[in-house]
Amino acid sequence: MASRTILSTGNVMTAGAGVIRKPTLEKSNTELVNSLRENFRAASSFTLPLGASPTTAAKNNPAARLAPAEWTKLGSDRVLYVPMEGGEPHGLSEEREEYDVTVKLFYLPGIPSSSRCTHTKEAVHLVCKELGISSIDLLIVSFPNISFDAEDEDISSEEDVNEWVRTYRTLEGLHSAKKVSKIGLAEFGATRLSQLLPHTNVKPSVDQINVRDCCVVPKPLILYAKERNIELLTHNDCTDILPVDTLKQLVVDEFGLFGTDAKLAPQWVVKYTAVIRSRGVVENKGYIAMAEVH
Repeated sequence: MASRTILSTGNVMTAGAGVIRKPTLEKSNTELVNSLRENFRAASSFTLPLGASPTTAAKNNPAARLAPAEWTKLGSDRVLYVPMEGGEPHGLSEEREEYDVTVKLFYLPGIPSSSRCTHTKEAVHLVCKELGISSIDLLIVSFPNISFDAEDEDISSEEDVNEWVRTYRTLEGLHSAKKVSKIGLAEFGATRLSQLLPHTNVKPSVDQINVRDCCVVPKPLILYAKERNIELLTHNDCTDILPVDTLKQLVVDEFGLFGTDAKLAPQWVVKYTAVIRSRGVVENKGYIAMAEVH
C-alpha cells in the first residue's frame, strides 16, 4: 500500500461552472472537493474501445469505471498519484513573463510544525511541475488554528511565534533560491505581524485576511501595513480546507481507493492561480493535496 498520496484537480477553469465555487453561496472548500471529484471521475471513466458495443462494455465493466490501478500511479517512492499524469501537455499557453502565479499553501491542523519545511518545498515543486515553470511570483502561507478577528489583540505565545519563525525561514530560503519572488501571510493582524516581523530578513509583501465576519479591516492593521509596505488582500477560504472525514468519503467511499480500513491523514493543501497580466484573466487554477495513508 502507498504510504502517501498526492491528489490533484488539474485546471478547474476548464471544468465548467458546476465545479467553480460561487463565493457567496457555498462553503469555501466546496470548489476543492468538487474539482477533485470531477477530475477523479474523468480519469476513472470507462471509455468504449473503437468498434465495441455498449452491451459488451457493460458486461466487462458493469460499473463503467476503471480499476484504480488503471487511473492512478504508484511511484517508486511509494507515493500514489491520484490521478496519474495524463498524456496532455502541462504548462501555460504563453511565455512565463506574461503571468502572475500565486500559490496559497494551507498547513493543516494536527500536523507537526517540524514537517512544514519539507511540505513547503514539496508543494512548490509540484505546482511548478504542473504549470511547467521554475518559480512562482507569490507564495502565501496559511497557518492552522489562526483566524482573523478585527478585535483580537491577544499576543500569541512564544511557542507559536517560534513555530512561525521556523516556517518563515523556509520561505526565505525559497526566496533566496529564486523559487519564490514574494512571500505572503494569511490571517495576521497588526499584533501578530509585530511579533513576527522583527525575526524576518525578507519582509512579507502581502497579508491576506478573511473579513467575512467583521466586514471592515481595522485601522491599526491598515496603518501598520502601510508603514511597512505590506499589501492587504481579502479572501474567504477556510483554514481546515480538507477535513479527514471529507477526504475519506471522497477517496475511499466514492472511488474505492486504499480500502475501507485505511486511515488517511491530510498533510497540506495548495491552491494555485496563473493570471495573464495584460488581461487580468485566470487561465489556470487548481489544487494539489497530500495525505499520509496508514
